[in-house]
Amino acid sequence: MNRKESLALISALSDAYGPSGFEDEVVETAKAAMAGIAEIAEDSLRNLYLSRRENTGGRPVVMLDAHSDEVGFMIRTVLPNGTMRFLPLGGWAAAAVQAHKVRVRTRDGSWVSGVVAAQPVHYLSAAERGRAQEISEMVIDVGARSAEEVAAMGIGAGAPVVPDVQFEYNEKNGVMLGKAFDCRAGCAVLCDVLRELQGEELAVDVTGVLTSQEEVGDRGVQVAARTVRPDLAIVFEGAPADDTFVPEPEIQTGLGRGVMLRHYDLGMITNPRFIRFALDAAREAGIPTQEAVRTGGRTNGAQINLSGEGTPVVVLSVPVRYAHSHHGFASIEDYENTVRLAVQLLRRLDEETISRF
Repeated sequence: MNRKESLALISALSDAYGPSGFEDEVVETAKAAMAGIAEIAEDSLRNLYLSRRENTGGRPVVMLDAHSDEVGFMIRTVLPNGTMRFLPLGGWAAAAVQAHKVRVRTRDGSWVSGVVAAQPVHYLSAAERGRAQEISEMVIDVGARSAEEVAAMGIGAGAPVVPDVQFEYNEKNGVMLGKAFDCRAGCAVLCDVLRELQGEELAVDVTGVLTSQEEVGDRGVQVAARTVRPDLAIVFEGAPADDTFVPEPEIQTGLGRGVMLRHYDLGMITNPRFIRFALDAAREAGIPTQEAVRTGGRTNGAQINLSGEGTPVVVLSVPVRYAHSHHGFASIEDYENTVRLAVQLLRRLDEETISRF
């Protein structure tokens, strides 16, 4: 694995604008990265299928999944003064939204800078200063002075909105800063796994899918699972880290502590035989892991798990501090270890092994 190439891929995917339903830039970025490496196809939901050229048919099918969308917003109403009401696409904490810079897409596909407006403290009463605003009360301001001026910019109801953040990498500690690591880190892992295995003979056929609209209800993966019809699946995620706000003994998803594998979340109880196989493979290969029993959240794995006649799924996650906000931190070593573990699993899988799950 080439760290420089991986960082370039993560940066391009993180910086791409792609809120739920508007994943076009992410899809194009991944297609460019995978040209010549995988057979590429799309569907009308903007799911991107990346099949190994070495697939032969007649073998168990392993689906690799990572969702391409990010949490964002959508313009709902343009007010007479030129500000805009909006709604969230995906799960946002209201406290993480206000006073941040965003980009709003116009009808011609260009992006306009805006801010989630915060009323100056000078105009707040004592009661207002002590009350947090709800997202429904907030507005986005693109510097317009009227609804007509907003319309002239090509912005109206239905326009997608994304955080305006640029990727950074700190070589001193190996930590990345950027937006949308949930799940662009997973998208990059999927692409790097296919790059690592290029030209290698496996006992399984592998199709990777960058699935759309996960943040608004796992929508794209439902179509993708019916299309791929996997016998087994590995889902890649950028999982929310908990190491900055829980006591040390309770940390299950810490930055720089290895790949996170979850036994349970609100969507799926992980197949115990498959996760044990993955943990054993990690231990034998010297790959650090973390194990989590999640009290909240879910992944695309829930939908794949219930597809067909039931599909064993394991979720490999890169820990992300402050997921579902404008900015997140992730470790390049956690990322590389996630790629390494996925490669190990695919090299070890065959029809007999899968039948035991």
